[in-house]
Amino acid sequence: MTEVDPKEAARAEHEADAVEGAQPTHVPLATFTTLVLSMSTTALVQLGGAPPEFFGGEEPPPANPAMAKHSIDMLALLEEKTRGNLDGEEERILQQVLYDLRMRYVAAVKR
Repeated sequence: MTEVDPKEAARAEHEADAVEGAQPTHVPLATFTTLVLSMSTTALVQLGGAPPEFFGGEEPPPANPAMAKHSIDMLALLEEKTRGNLDGEEERILQQVLYDLRMRYVAAVKR
């Protein structure tokens, strides 16, 4: 194993700090709620129900009910596997998201 030159190590650390400082600071915290909302947004897009501003003026992707069902099923699996381990707010958000997405899915496939 080769030795690292202390000056080179200090330079690399300085560069890493500069890059880190240039990164956006508006990244949300990684929480259970953020995970659920991210997954629900994916399902909403797959159902064709995301607002146009999500796509920055671009054409939204076509609805894909089969993939939306898969995303909803993944959230249901998450609900099943975390049962009894969530705080009240996390449980409420997950249940509300699942209810809303299931209702949207039924409406989408009836069209």
